[in-house]
Amino acid sequence: MNRRKMLARLSTGIAAVGAAGLLTFSAVAADTVKIGSVAPKTGPLAGGSTVTQWPNVELWVKQVNARGGLKLNDGQKKIELIEYDDKTNPGEHIKAVQRLATQDEVDFIVAPYGTGFNIAAAPIYAKYGYPQIAVSAITDKIGELTERYPSLFFTLGSTTAFVSGVRDVLVDLRDKGEIGNKIAMVNVADAFGIELAETARPILTEAGFELVYDKSYPLGTPDLSPIIKGAKAANPDAFVAWSYPPDTFGLTEQAIIEDLDVKVFYTAVATSFPAYGGKFGSKINNNLGAGGVNPDTPAMKTYREQHKEITGKDADYWASANTYVSLQVLEQAIEGVGELDRAKVTQYIKDNSFDTIMGEIKFENQNSEKYWTVGQWQDGVFRGVASVNVDGAVPVRLKDGWK
Repeated sequence: MNRRKMLARLSTGIAAVGAAGLLTFSAVAADTVKIGSVAPKTGPLAGGSTVTQWPNVELWVKQVNARGGLKLNDGQKKIELIEYDDKTNPGEHIKAVQRLATQDEVDFIVAPYGTGFNIAAAPIYAKYGYPQIAVSAITDKIGELTERYPSLFFTLGSTTAFVSGVRDVLVDLRDKGEIGNKIAMVNVADAFGIELAETARPILTEAGFELVYDKSYPLGTPDLSPIIKGAKAANPDAFVAWSYPPDTFGLTEQAIIEDLDVKVFYTAVATSFPAYGGKFGSKINNNLGAGGVNPDTPAMKTYREQHKEITGKDADYWASANTYVSLQVLEQAIEGVGELDRAKVTQYIKDNSFDTIMGEIKFENQNSEKYWTVGQWQDGVFRGVASVNVDGAVPVRLKDGWK
């Protein structure tokens, strides 16, 4: 599919959905493609998955069905979506995948939400041959995992690349004389935060930075004021948190209360959420965070408009687009094969490139080398400032208080 056709297909989604009058996810026809989705609707990670994962599954299913369904060799088939809440519990997730595979007999399953969940569930996806396009997983074990699980794909890059994006931003600001060498670093104590912190320590110290504060906290910690008070007491030039959604909000709120005065304030997952901007308003201007987008491309503008129109929610400025891209890849692979053969679809993903709202995506050794690493809130929009092979980055600004 060329870019023009992809944009045309995307731009007609709203009208098609309206014309079809689709009010539910399930296709009416008996002859459907069954697709399962398991992610948190409750528990600590629900705040993230209900922003970036579930709305994009809804958007994609409605758009595909409004177009008449997936185009297969024996005709178009609409999607029947079967979804489960894993309650932010890896064991529940694995049980739900087992049920989807053996009882619901779904044809494909959307990859899990979160690094730890993608790694923990990879064996069950591989057991049943489901292509697992991980859109919310960052790890330095990509080579090891993809060799072990031939149907597993990564889209956000390695932990080292992610940390290196933050380091490069900090080094550039330091070399310009705009910040000093002192960093306060904290992390959520789960697979995502632990691996990022362990990777960041040598990378930041080798770049000449001093970690004047280095603490972790459990996932779901209700009171993060001690963390921010400790960071403030260390008098850092920059604050870096490898955080998940609940703590991204909590750390920011406490930083405002304690007036943590740093030139660089970075939190990870959820910094790009519309709700983050909505809650804190102008106070988070020039805050840095994980990911980013170039919101000014025609494809991204159309996607964001349709996301709002069809789901009633604003897309975030990072993982929403990546999630939607993974579904575009799955759709194009299924239609490219023309049948619901998971092994063939997996091989098609390995062998082909895909036209998406982020441009052309191609997997090398089951890994996409095209992603944003760092973004920044600038005048009400979260824009990408550092990336790997993505154009449109804007210059970084210094944090100037919590106004």
